[in-house]
Amino acid sequence: MSPNLPPLIEALLAPQRYPGGVPRVELVQTHISWVLLAGEFAYKIKKPLKLPFLDYSTLALRLACCQEELRLNQRYAPDIYLDVIGIGNTAQDPRLDGAGPTIEYAVRMRRFDRAGQLDRLCVRGELLPAHLSDLAGTLAAFHETAAIAPVASRFGTPAQVMAPARDNFRDLWPWLPAAALQARLLALQRWTEVQFSQLQPLMLVRQQSGRVRECHGDLHLANLVLLNGRVRLFDCIEFNDDLRWIDVACEMAFPYVDLLAHRQPGLAGWFLNEVLSHSGDYQAAWLLRFYAVYLALVRAKVAAIRSGQTHADQGEAIAHLALAEQLTAPPPQRLVITHGLSGCGKTVACSQWLQADPQAATLCLRADVERKRLFGLPGAAHSASAVNAGIYTADAHNQTYGQLLALANSLLRAGWSVLVDATFLKRADRDQFRDLARQTGAAFAILAPSATPEQLRERILARAAFGHDASEATLAVLAQQMREIEPLQADEGPVLTTPE
Repeated sequence: MSPNLPPLIEALLAPQRYPGGVPRVELVQTHISWVLLAGEFAYKIKKPLKLPFLDYSTLALRLACCQEELRLNQRYAPDIYLDVIGIGNTAQDPRLDGAGPTIEYAVRMRRFDRAGQLDRLCVRGELLPAHLSDLAGTLAAFHETAAIAPVASRFGTPAQVMAPARDNFRDLWPWLPAAALQARLLALQRWTEVQFSQLQPLMLVRQQSGRVRECHGDLHLANLVLLNGRVRLFDCIEFNDDLRWIDVACEMAFPYVDLLAHRQPGLAGWFLNEVLSHSGDYQAAWLLRFYAVYLALVRAKVAAIRSGQTHADQGEAIAHLALAEQLTAPPPQRLVITHGLSGCGKTVACSQWLQADPQAATLCLRADVERKRLFGLPGAAHSASAVNAGIYTADAHNQTYGQLLALANSLLRAGWSVLVDATFLKRADRDQFRDLARQTGAAFAILAPSATPEQLRERILARAAFGHDASEATLAVLAQQMREIEPLQADEGPVLTTPE
């Protein structure tokens, strides 16, 4: 018997205790659970611990947490999280059929191939933008249906948000005692306090307007898995309400920070843009860096404590500290708009731009998506509008470009660079955005890819046949654009034909 395992877990490593002719049992151990992988199922047993952030110290508490874990994870993975089972008899001779007095409980899950976890895909270089687009759509939909924190609750209030951010520094000081590291921590602490003082009113507005919800609470890449071509969430926080009832902006920051920590800024920026485009919650951009720095420092704290306990070097903790510092100092801002006829490659060029951003500091606004949002339509829905009718009238055009201008202004003032994907056929529309760049101090450029008339027609027909794009351009729309386009003039600013 292993001296590190209690008798119950040691006994449950025997394959004959499981139904269905299990050939072998694997044990996966975390600091708070044992997970036994047996045949097509996984059995998760909670360790009898009492820590500052959880209490599994009694059988009744472990049962309650098992039931809560099942409830919460069945919101998005009912096919993975099956039930809670009682383990009966004795620790030396446990019975999974529940016979005899109940001695423990387990969450029974359908087993999946751990090679599909997104952290492992990322390490192998197999994590693709399409996977993160799928995650973004799933996450935005989950947030829209998740329970809303009562206005009178503590969840999402400024004080409740700031307490763990301050705890990070209190906990990090003793583990990173070198003078140079202490100075870096002090600078990050000052930044955090300044940001909090500025963002506190917005935090309260969001708490009172329903943006604090019962989220996953621990949405890093290892808690996401690719199953049957779809990205699935699992293993949310069930043991601590404060960690789960959070602003959806904080939840968005989890994969963003994890992808940055994996040195994948292109994927990080892509994910962030996709989830904001799906949700339309661009107000969250004001809070994202605050939450990202907080999460990077959580990772630094965990790594520092682990290195201190194992006497390993502090390289991992210092790397997370550097990531937090990078997040506090984004690069100089840019406002880039596109120009060109439908089918010329604007959206493709914008995608390439986002994935080439070395600091994942650019947010993209797409006219086709925001136009439909203005008129209450999903991005991929077809409005059935004729040319110059429905959502494509002159008034609808002005509303759409006005909304793009307002959003770009907000995002620039929140510290992000902005890329606006629209035709910008009219000089007057382009001038408004150039003026905005001047007002906000952002560098301005126009991204203007080109294509032959034959390529334009082929791409429009192909996109229409595919039927899943926000663009509703037709050959009739293209013909009208060709008549109305106002070519770029020499005084309009730097013009780029390909992403930088």
